[in-house]
Amino acid sequence: MKKIGLLGGLSWESSVEYYRIINQLVNTRLGKAHSADCLLYSFDFQVIEELQHSGKWQELTELLIAEANNLKLAGAEFLAICTNTMHLMAPQIEESTGLKLVHIADATAAEAIRRNVDKVLLLGTKFTMEGNFYKDRLEGKGIKVIIPEEPDRQIIHDIIYQELVRGVQNPESKQRCLKIIDKMWTSGFNGVVLGCTELPLLLKQSDLDIELFDTTEIHSRAIVDYALA
Repeated sequence: MKKIGLLGGLSWESSVEYYRIINQLVNTRLGKAHSADCLLYSFDFQVIEELQHSGKWQELTELLIAEANNLKLAGAEFLAICTNTMHLMAPQIEESTGLKLVHIADATAAEAIRRNVDKVLLLGTKFTMEGNFYKDRLEGKGIKVIIPEEPDRQIIHDIIYQELVRGVQNPESKQRCLKIIDKMWTSGFNGVVLGCTELPLLLKQSDLDIELFDTTEIHSRAIVDYALA
């Protein structure tokens, strides 16, 4: 088993899910009392959030690179970022550390292809929905990406930062997200990507009659696959 290096705390609400899923999957695959051989660095998300909303992406990149290199020094054999948005700087982290980084969008694209889904509605932070770093990765695998209209993007962004990262799961917010998905239905997508690792805390496959991509679970599976390959 390769030693996993996780960049977490982005937010800790989803990092808990990563840790749980990764360890459960390793135990299922290997049996007995096996669990994941992993290192986790957890950021103070308040610092991250303030830098994100101040547009200080270079400072964020330097922070993640520094901790990724610390994970490497501690023995990590490959890396994973436990969030979608911070994959913006994934190429720089991979280049600086020289370690393989299991990319969340690549894992999501592979799962979409497996399920024969070729057009998805991407939900996430505004940084993820409006940026090209995630969309281009999916479209490079032949998966068309659409996003909600601007007012609805702001609604989803606010739900993530004002509620989900703080452990608040509001039934009214869930209904707002479902209405946004329904509003976009005429666009002809055949899958919904929860492109924020907090969104699966709110939305489940049972809420929809269309393929739902829980990126936390999908990414965790890809991490375990690489660790055990």
